[in-house]
Amino acid sequence: MTHARLSTERIAAAARQIDPVFTRTPQFEVEALGRELGFRLVCKVETLNPVRSFKGRGADFFVRGLPPGEPLVCASAGNFGQALAWAARRRAIPVTVFAAESASPLKIAQMRALGADVRLWGADLDEAKDRARLFASEAGHRFVEDGREAAVSEGAGTIALELCRWPEPLDTVLVPLGNGALLAGIGTWMRQASPATRIVGVCAAEAPAMERSWRLGRPVTTETAHTIADGIAVRVPVPEALDDLRGVVDDILLVGEDDLRHASRAALDTLGIVVEPAGAAALAAAFAFRGRFRDQLVALPLCGGNIDLTQRHRGTEKS
Repeated sequence: MTHARLSTERIAAAARQIDPVFTRTPQFEVEALGRELGFRLVCKVETLNPVRSFKGRGADFFVRGLPPGEPLVCASAGNFGQALAWAARRRAIPVTVFAAESASPLKIAQMRALGADVRLWGADLDEAKDRARLFASEAGHRFVEDGREAAVSEGAGTIALELCRWPEPLDTVLVPLGNGALLAGIGTWMRQASPATRIVGVCAAEAPAMERSWRLGRPVTTETAHTIADGIAVRVPVPEALDDLRGVVDDILLVGEDDLRHASRAALDTLGIVVEPAGAAALAAAFAFRGRFRDQLVALPLCGGNIDLTQRHRGTEKS
């Protein structure tokens, strides 16, 4: 089955091909949080891998389809850049990553440690992306945009394939929404495998471009995206990603900065897992909108754990 550019057959193929270090991640019911929230909660932990985020799935599947040696250029807040560098390094493919001047020092260091040529440019991810696109054009390299490459979204969709192995039907799946690859991939698979499951995206209220665009059916750019959740701080939506979300998403929720802090803190206190604010966005929605999910079986991924001590304090303590 195909929706827009994404294929459930290719998601199934990705599940077979992606390096197993990224797949079959832990998923379990968190009874303590369920009692607090008023519904059963299944968490899927995507932080226990070489790049500490779900991004390895899509990057690995994408790079497997490339000719050897073709230089790649991308823009990243840090997690996609790490994943692309990790996958490309194993195939001797050079990667240049443009990141905002305000990007996390930890993520910058990790991208460089994985062999990426990291260049800082602009005030945010979207300014860095503009520069990356220009650099790639001038250098004759391939520009890789998270959310635009179908294979990246299909790799991320393998999370849904694994969630569907849960022995009971899931009522709702909450999914962080940045550029859209994760939500599009999960939604595409779930629409076929579990059509009764509601698929709900989660944006930061301070970075609502994707939510506004989805509701209006066209790309809507915002002036700013000032959120602690740097991994989902999108100002300029990817049109292809918006197309992929059409028909596979039931709703998109907005969560505040305090919601994100609370979710990161809850993941640490309850599960002993360090989750960056963007990676905890779905959990933030579980808390903020708990009344909507009462008595349901709700699943969500904890998507990324790349956060240093300074960020962790800012991301878990109320300002």
